[in-house]
Amino acid sequence: MDCLPIRIGGVDDHVHLLTTLSRTLSIAEFVKEIKRNSTLWAKGNGSQADFGWQAGYGCFSVSESQIEVVSRYIENQEGHHRKMTFQDEYRELLRLHGEKWDERYVWD
Repeated sequence: MDCLPIRIGGVDDHVHLLTTLSRTLSIAEFVKEIKRNSTLWAKGNGSQADFGWQAGYGCFSVSESQIEVVSRYIENQEGHHRKMTFQDEYRELLRLHGEKWDERYVWD
């Protein structure tokens, strides 16, 4: 898709992808293809026959100067989430950036 991976990692209930985004691809198209291909892989290797993604996703831009910081954050997901749940962290991120949300539509 002409999107270069920089760092990929996660824990049981979510994954982080730090990548470039092709100028010819929308974020929605990128996520759709990542979900489609990873689902096919998980189900095809036999050990994850019931695998499925949630409907939604979050996407954030990262300035060039923060790539190393975000990369380390992704690398340290397990330790980080021993201190704060993914849900609490996501709410805090939304609050920090002045975003409003409705809990009924954030988690599925």
